[in-house]
Amino acid sequence: SGHTIVAVFLALILFFGFLNNLIVLILFCKFKTLRNPVNMLLLNISISDMLVCISGTTLSFASNIRGKWIGGDHACRWYGFVNSCFGIVSLISLAVLSYERYSTLTLCHKRSHDSRKALLAVAGSWIYSLLWTVPPLLGWGSYGVDGAGTSCSVRWSSESAESTSYIVCLFIFCLVAPVMVMMYCYGRLLHAVKQVSS
Repeated sequence: SGHTIVAVFLALILFFGFLNNLIVLILFCKFKTLRNPVNMLLLNISISDMLVCISGTTLSFASNIRGKWIGGDHACRWYGFVNSCFGIVSLISLAVLSYERYSTLTLCHKRSHDSRKALLAVAGSWIYSLLWTVPPLLGWGSYGVDGAGTSCSVRWSSESAESTSYIVCLFIFCLVAPVMVMMYCYGRLLHAVKQVSS
């Protein structure tokens, strides 16, 4: 029954996640006015989220229907890799977007709406993500079936020195650092808004 409940939620996430991100892509393609540097970052987040729906949520949904992981070891490693990669891309893009908003609204000099910088930020988010998600495929850390047994991710429970060091670095550089950037940028924005309103 637990797997069935999870499968229902995953079906909702799959349907609405795919549909909403598809709408974003269609609007971006249809209206040229939306093709600005900031929206390129939003498009990047939308693409990575849609890829999670396609590559991850579908397989996890099917596994929850069966009550166990339906792929083999290779599919598990692939699933863990791509979903970690797409998730980090989204998080890094959100951090870059927060810095862009902060620098546009609070720094004294005017920001140029340079699409090259936005493209570099998008490419940088993918490269940064790959730098942190490829190592488990090469032996630093590993991907495996998670605790529920219906999806795969980084092996968080492994106690080897290599896995522990990877998990600590992943935690610091792919979660703590981007979240701290977002907290700082949005905190400064909130402070600036309060000063203006007063």
